Amino acid sequence: MADVLQAQCLRKSYGTRAAVVDVSLSVGAGEVLGLLGPNGAGKSTTVGMICGLTAPDAGTITLGGTTLAADAFAFKRRIGLVPQDLALFEDLPALANVELFGALYDLPKATLKRRAAEVLEMVGLADRARDKPATFSGGMKRRLNIACALVHDPEVLLLDEPTAGVDPQSRNAIFDNLEALKRAGKALVYTTHYMEEAERLADRIVIIDHGKVVASGPLAELVRLLPAAQTLQIDLEGTLDPALIEALPGVKQVRLEGDRLSVGLDDLSLGAQAVLQAIAAAGVGVCHLSSGRANLEDVFLALTGRQLRD
Repeated sequence: MADVLQAQCLRKSYGTRAAVVDVSLSVGAGEVLGLLGPNGAGKSTTVGMICGLTAPDAGTITLGGTTLAADAFAFKRRIGLVPQDLALFEDLPALANVELFGALYDLPKATLKRRAAEVLEMVGLADRARDKPATFSGGMKRRLNIACALVHDPEVLLLDEPTAGVDPQSRNAIFDNLEALKRAGKALVYTTHYMEEAERLADRIVIIDHGKVVASGPLAELVRLLPAAQTLQIDLEGTLDPALIEALPGVKQVRLEGDRLSVGLDDLSLGAQAVLQAIAAAGVGVCHLSSGRANLEDVFLALTGRQLRD
């Protein structure tokens, strides 16, 4: 897959604080790149630099052979941005909002009219075109935000937490929109705090923390970074010394939080029986048991830690 957008060694500091340090990423046509990180990790700053809203201190950004530094207008004409904070004029009708954003790209009048109708239809708001966003639900405003970013038919769409605060119906409608755009060959960069969204949508994932890339690749590759790919979760009745479980063959990691024991195993089919036998031998009961494979949240927490980032 040929890369449409490339960002190389991006850096950005605010005073003495380094917000982004040598972040590199790329995304191809018909691909979704998930950009993940804790609060304050540098995701929004990175997105701001890619779309030209924030000037990088260093690094290059290239879109199909055009660099942002060489021709900012031509570059921005090929990118659509769905910002984290809603960017709408609440007292203008939905159609007027879309047409206003399209006019910023010098779209011919006939093209603008056609495209505005198309994108409102795409996001399920054609029947509310004459209504004002002030009367919309949060999910409808998010979908209108996407329509405004698509009206000029960009090659790359940057989405900064586009489902924040929306209901499940609107979230799934947005997913359907993005999957349709992917099939149409658009390149999408998607930031989110919802791991299940990235697992569903992203072909590749970049995780950043403290302004640096800490991992990148398809989910299957990221899971292999963990010491154990399979987990056993046990709710205990009684007090257990975790060292008894850590000493068992095939056990890679053990975490005891309250009455919940989490055990990472090389092979669940071989290790689960030994873990349960050790718990029983210690005179501790089991009130609930579940198992599963490691997921993106496991990878994320292993790489960025469990400390709060408020």
